[in-house]
Amino acid sequence: MNLVVLQNWLDNASFAVLFCTMLVYWVGAAFPNLSATAALGTAGMAIANLCIATLLGARWIEAGYFPLSNLYESLFFLTWGITAIHLIAENSSRSRLVGVVTAPVAMGIAAFATLTLPSTMQVSEPLVPALKSNWLMMHVSVMMLSYSALMVGALLAIAFLIVTYGKNIQLQGSSMGTGGYRSNGYKLLKAGEVISQPPTPAAENNGFSRLETNNNGNGTAVLDLVTVSETQTVESTETLSPQRLSLAETLDNISYRIIGLGFPLLTIGIIAGGVWANEAWGSYWSWDPKETWALITWLVFAAYLHSRITRGWQGRKPAILAASGFVVVWICYLGVNLLGKGLHSYGWFF
Repeated sequence: MNLVVLQNWLDNASFAVLFCTMLVYWVGAAFPNLSATAALGTAGMAIANLCIATLLGARWIEAGYFPLSNLYESLFFLTWGITAIHLIAENSSRSRLVGVVTAPVAMGIAAFATLTLPSTMQVSEPLVPALKSNWLMMHVSVMMLSYSALMVGALLAIAFLIVTYGKNIQLQGSSMGTGGYRSNGYKLLKAGEVISQPPTPAAENNGFSRLETNNNGNGTAVLDLVTVSETQTVESTETLSPQRLSLAETLDNISYRIIGLGFPLLTIGIIAGGVWANEAWGSYWSWDPKETWALITWLVFAAYLHSRITRGWQGRKPAILAASGFVVVWICYLGVNLLGKGLHSYGWFF
């Protein structure tokens, strides 16, 4: 089969699969009792990931270089990265809500690359001299993977804010470092041992207390409503259901871990870019718009990780910081290239 025809078929197929997958995840969120939607959503993401990987492989064979030289190729590589990170996050969290937020973004990127970009930008062309280097694969691929991970982590933080209605709730055990190891109310009990544990103040744990129960000797951690004394008052607007609180904690945890994966990749990509820039242009850093925004992106997510690891922040504050990082990543990746200025402007809009 002609490789160009195969690529055209695969980019349309990946868009169609991602569109159907997005609908599956949304239906699953609206009707939680439909258990089949979870498997269908995961399968859809895996199929889309495979289609895009095949597309990029065919492009590599046809052009003879790693397919990251223009906007069309980088958009599909970004989509491939998002679907791959999604599969990791979903497998770790066991939550269908991951696909509710990641599938629309992946579908939108694929739609933009397939349906919006002019055909002249979708055709592979000879590399410009600055890109004829082995650093193309090292620097650009690592940067794109870091963008994918940071976007997925930020999307999960946005989902956390939606699930908690933006409330500043108390979470436990989802961060390392100062403040990360909080008392979570877990206690190891022998089979048949009577539970005796004073209630945790409701204001400290969103109106719910973590208790360890025993069923035939099997310990299971559950969320039980705290018994509040007459002297304590809890505003009903500040509490969440146990299911929503458990989901919020899962989203907060997996968002932190995915961003923790993307940040080292971003650091390695920036360092590799500096080495390549010195080799190509004689300077490690030239304050090009792309370089400047890459530094801003690094600082935003460094502040996020610092707040989690050193300050022990959890919940709403770091989630807002990560959500702002989603916008910063898009400005770094695409926004600065809309102007068509700078050393990184080739192969884009102008």
